[in-house]
Amino acid sequence: MSQKIRLKKGDTVLVLAGKDAGRKGKILKVTPDKGRVTVEGINRVRKHQRPTRALPQGGILRIEAALDASNVMLVCGKCDRPTRIGSKILANGEKVRCCKKCGEVLE
Repeated sequence: MSQKIRLKKGDTVLVLAGKDAGRKGKILKVTPDKGRVTVEGINRVRKHQRPTRALPQGGILRIEAALDASNVMLVCGKCDRPTRIGSKILANGEKVRCCKKCGEVLE
């Protein structure tokens, strides 16, 4: 059974492992059933595209491939450091994500 992904589309993350380790980017897509995330400008691969009506010239495209979610870490917007994700229950009963280092709500 896979672990729950606490990352969301639009979050800024730091890549921890792989050829792009140390780079930051914004999450474009989250695939929870496979435990993977796609990050803008990270893990770019070449895709050979056959000519189609949408892309008549075809050619070699550079696209972002998915990374395993365990290889990225959320960057807090307030303290600007990579952090683990905690959870808080607000006074109105709403459960939100929070930064483990500074306690800031991450919504």
